[in-house]
Amino acid sequence: MADNYKAEYALLADKLAGRGVDVNKVKARLKAQRIETPSWGFADSGTRFGPYKQPGSAVTIEEKIADAAQVHKFTGVAPTVAVHVLWDFPNGLADADALSDYAKSLGVAIGAINPNVFQDREYAFGSITNEDPAVRKMAVDHMLDSIEIGKKLGSNVLSLWFADGTDYPGQGDFRRRKAYAQEALKTVYNAMPADMRMLIEYKPFEPAFYHTDFADWGMSYVFARNCGPNAHVLVDLGHHFTGQNIEHIVSFLIDEERLGGFHFNNHKYADDDLTVGSINPYELFLIYNELVKAEDAPNANPPIAYMVDQAHVTKDKIDAMIQTIMHIQSAYAKAMCIDRKKLHDAQLAKDVVTAETCMQEAFNTDVEPLLKVTREEMGLDPDPLRAFRASGYWKKVSEERGFRAGAGLGA
Repeated sequence: MADNYKAEYALLADKLAGRGVDVNKVKARLKAQRIETPSWGFADSGTRFGPYKQPGSAVTIEEKIADAAQVHKFTGVAPTVAVHVLWDFPNGLADADALSDYAKSLGVAIGAINPNVFQDREYAFGSITNEDPAVRKMAVDHMLDSIEIGKKLGSNVLSLWFADGTDYPGQGDFRRRKAYAQEALKTVYNAMPADMRMLIEYKPFEPAFYHTDFADWGMSYVFARNCGPNAHVLVDLGHHFTGQNIEHIVSFLIDEERLGGFHFNNHKYADDDLTVGSINPYELFLIYNELVKAEDAPNANPPIAYMVDQAHVTKDKIDAMIQTIMHIQSAYAKAMCIDRKKLHDAQLAKDVVTAETCMQEAFNTDVEPLLKVTREEMGLDPDPLRAFRASGYWKKVSEERGFRAGAGLGA
């Protein structure tokens, strides 16, 4: 049965015009959208109980970049790949020499640099909050090495997540650990080149179960503010308690000009191993509503780094990553379909029903015809997932690579 999405697109364009939405501007913004994929999302990853390996999973950084290039090839909006230093550069800077040219040869580039200060046994009682100054120095030195790798690879984002925390009351002193963390971050911040940005992530609990040193967005905000203007907060969608209003956090940080980036994923409880939009797509839409409003009325918030951070255990790696990109595109498109004037007037009139209806109408809008036409105008297949599956790439690399041991958490 032939797709009639072009006819559906024409009807949708008329409907959106009635809401005061310029469909050509929507398409332009969709074409300019950029979403970074993570190298570790193409490798075997584990759960708390052990790794689950798939045939074809990438092991070397070159394989990870090759797989990421496939995502960009079929979506057109994923031109950069985040890297994890210990997993991707076991020999440090020496491994980075030829990588930038290799990535460019496949049509992508290296994105955010992610140090690893949570995996080594020395960090069992903290990295930058450890009572042992030698361990704190070890963590700082690794982040300084990561900056050098970023400089060599042309990356301007240093993305930081810390597992630091305690399991039992009395195990550590909150304020002393805070002082250690701020001192370390300031040292790293001062070593960054002028065009590099530091993104500070947070998580309310786990792997520490009594307290974590970077427990929420407010703590990351304070650490970032104390470092300087090139330090910002990174919001991981899975790192929140159930029911937490993430879109409010996003809006607040934008207004404070400190929202630096996202790690896209989804949580059922309070972790981040699920693909974005798989549990609560309305939440993703509401988050994008705040981002679209910020694009419409920009302030001095820095450019936002949109990055995926997911562990694909039961889904095929590249399938899951393309599906993720498509979910993000859909949420972004729907957020641009809101009748802004009607919503604004309803808010001023305290008409709660009409205001909520504006949101629901946009969320329930079928934007697939719009997305397909946009992709076609970009020279892409209108259905990236179907096109990738038809390409035979995954079957080929699965047969060539098979099951292998790799580098990464749980691998």
